Parts: sequence; C-alpha cells; structure tokens
Amino acid sequence: MKRGLLPAIFPLLFLLPACGGEAPFAPSASANPWKDDYRSVAWMESYRAWGTYNVHDPSCKKFGDYYYMYSTDAIFAENRQAAREHGVPLGYIQVRRSKDLVSWEFLGWAFPAIPDEAVQWVRSHANGKGATNIWAPYITRHNGVYRLYFCVSAFGKKASYIGMAESLSPQGPWTQKGCVVKTNGESAMNAIDPSIVVDRESGRWWMHYGSFFGGLYCVELDPETGLTATPSDLGHLIARRASYRTDNLEAPEIIYHPTLKKYYLFYSYDPLMTTYNIRVARSDKPEGPFVDFFGQDVSDTTNNFPILTAPYQFDGHPGWAGTGHCSVIRQESGDFFMLHQARLSPHNVMMVLHVRQLLFTPDGWPVASPERYAGGRRQQRFGKADLAGEWEVMRIAEPAKERRLEAGQVRWGEETLKNAEWSLSSRAVLTKWGRVKGKGKGKGKGRWRFSGKHQTMNLTLDGETIENIFVLPGHDWEREQETILLCGLDSRGCTFWGKRIK
Repeated sequence: MKRGLLPAIFPLLFLLPACGGEAPFAPSASANPWKDDYRSVAWMESYRAWGTYNVHDPSCKKFGDYYYMYSTDAIFAENRQAAREHGVPLGYIQVRRSKDLVSWEFLGWAFPAIPDEAVQWVRSHANGKGATNIWAPYITRHNGVYRLYFCVSAFGKKASYIGMAESLSPQGPWTQKGCVVKTNGESAMNAIDPSIVVDRESGRWWMHYGSFFGGLYCVELDPETGLTATPSDLGHLIARRASYRTDNLEAPEIIYHPTLKKYYLFYSYDPLMTTYNIRVARSDKPEGPFVDFFGQDVSDTTNNFPILTAPYQFDGHPGWAGTGHCSVIRQESGDFFMLHQARLSPHNVMMVLHVRQLLFTPDGWPVASPERYAGGRRQQRFGKADLAGEWEVMRIAEPAKERRLEAGQVRWGEETLKNAEWSLSSRAVLTKWGRVKGKGKGKGKGRWRFSGKHQTMNLTLDGETIENIFVLPGHDWEREQETILLCGLDSRGCTFWGKRIK
C-alpha cells in the first residue's frame, strides 16, 4: 500500500461515531484565562496583576505545591519615576508562582540590588557602561538549598558575569555566593543565559551558557558549591551558528528525558523582538556532543533543526513574535511543558508568557502544541469521526530575514515583522472519507489516516506525507473555544500545527 493512502475498509470506519455511539466532537465555547493586550495593567502600581505579563527569559521549577518562575525584569511601559513613587524595584529578577501553570501570582523581585562584584566587573570591561539590570535567571535546588543563577552584562559586549545566590526558600531572601563564570572582550564566549543539568549516571553537574558571541558552551560545576569545578574554567563549545558573527544564537535550556535516556538542548535563534525561534538538539551525555534532526553536530557551523516555534499568526489574532528563550519542565505524571516568552504583534513590545505541552515523536524529537496551555482536558481520547471537519493548519518554517542586525538584534524601531518573517495558516477540510481538501488560500488536496490506539494522524497533502502527528485536546485562544489540536514534525524538521475550527 502506498504511504498516505487508505485501504478499502477505512472509508467505512470514518462513518462510525467517535466512541460508544456518542456524537462526534465539535468545538465548544470557552473563555480565555486572560487578555493578551495588557495595557490596562501595565503601569507600575499594577505590578501585582502581572501574572503572565512582562515575562522575559523564564526559568521554572516545581517546589512543593507550586511552580516557581523567575525571569528577566523587562517591563513594558516601564517608568522609573513612577516606580520610585510606588516603591517598585526595577531590574532585580521577577518572581511568580502557580499551582496549575495557568494562573500565576506575581510575588515581586528576588534581589534588592545588583551585586557590586558583578557591576564592577561589567563596567570595568565596558567603558563604564552596562550592569543596569539582571538578566536570564536559572533556578535549581541541591540538598534542600535553592540556587538562583543570574547574569549581569552590557548590551552588545562580552563584558558579562554569571553569579549565583542561595536561599532556604524559593521566595528568598537570597545570599550571594559569588561568580560562576565571567567574560570580557578577549573571551571566546559570553557569560550569559545559564542552564544546568545533572548527569543521571555519574552525578556530575554541567552548566550550559552563551550567546551569538562565540556560541554556546558547557562547563562542569562542583555540586557542593554550585560554582565551577575548576576555578576560571570556561568550558568547551557545544553549539554555534553558520553565520555566528552576525546571526543570533542564545538561551540554552538543558533537560534529561528519563524514558528516552537522552539529554535535550533547547536554544533560540534570531533577534528576540522579531524572528526569535526555538530549536533543539540531543545527546547521550549532558556535556555533548549534541546532534540535530539530521545527525549534524551542532557545534559545526550549520543551521540546525528541528524548529519548534517561530513568529506565527492564526486567523483572528494579530500574531506573536519573539517566541523564544524557553524553560522546560517535567511533571510527576511524566508530561513535559515548555514555557517561553512571546511578543504581541504588531508592535512586539508587550511580553506574555506562553506555556505549551511538549510531546516526543516515536523518533524521540520534541514537538510543541500549537496553542497555549489553558488547563482543561489533557487525557481525552478521540475517534476518527471527531476529526472530520474544517481545520486551520500551519507549517512552522525557518523565518526569512534580510535584516541589518546589531549584536544579533534588530535595531530599535525596526521590530515590526515583515511578510516573509511570519508563519501563516491556511484552511483545510478533512472529510469523513479520509480526504483532505484545501479551502480558501489552502493549497490543494490529500488524504489522512488516524490511529485511535496511538492518537496520531498520518497526513498527505500536496504529495508530502507527515507521519505520527499528535492529536490532542486543547484551547483555541484565537476563537475562545475548546477544540482538537495537531502537532508534528515533517521530514525537514519543521513543526506542523493544526486546530479544528468547525
């Protein structure tokens, strides 16, 4: 049988109801947990309402009953005078917590000031500039002690410092323990964006860090101190882009998958205010080497796949840019979630937290849900009849770009996305006979086949087959309804997204 075609018996099965005689699934109305445009609560005195707002470079872990999230203190509508009047500190790591990954309580700021040692190091190597904010925190715990790693830097320079503070509570207060790594203009790398993983066999600790200044590096830590195992060690190269002197690469997040027994390195490409997008590589060892979807070593100068997120726009919404810098968590159930920042278009200055369910294909590659997590049904199973209807589908492809960048970023005032930088959706109708028909701006036709046992779909459209597409329940934020979602990877390592709209 040719791939993507159905045997004669399958059309008969599509006539059957979803299960047990029940009517086939139809999308149903459901309000969004929050509005995406948060100008009404953007002011300094409203900071307690910033639950999912002003989130930048998140790091999340679950401690006890709560998920705690720490992030760079980047604020839309920041006003330093108003902040002083209302007693709001600026620049010292935002802290939140949640019990369900949906409703987030803003707790305040982690530190009362930027550590003097970090300020002195950065400014002494950046002509007296920089060190005005704390960037890209990372949270972990060792023997009951919480460790908060953080970065202080100067924009566009390698004058950077990763420090670490400890506390007996995830809410602090925090005691500074010193410098982990620091870099200057002579360094091959940039001391920014830390992420830590423990070798499941040896117990050795490894920190991944870096940016487009030389790529991503990995250095061993002493688990007892939380600092480098060898003083002044800066580690070894693990990832770099093809045009690494101009194209942005940053924000490593390293995790371990206990079932697949692989270490996954997530990282972000391109400017954070526009075409920011998330890639992933994997390894048998936490210190690498890491390979991509095609088996390429990501320390080589080749752009790598798969690509999990990129700027996208579903119908009925202005769209999202800056979909990068992720944190990945694994729940006690074994489910994985990815938390990342995103910027509301068209101006791309409001920063909103996105939480997406993360699934792993039979080949062991992660793929992210097309819609943000909003609670609700996660274990619901579907039948073939549930999938017949009208869908909005999208391919998350590498964004086209012809931008003049500065330090890997777009220049201020040039953050509006251009047409070629979007991933846009099209319409398709899945018939109960297993056919696919393009609708409106949709391209053409094809066939689909569903596995109820695995809750996956094989889809052939315009001659291309995408196998093992996950079928899962989810929330349609653009239409404010509960629906069915699709997510998978094509043969090029590009994410395929879909959602049933009728």
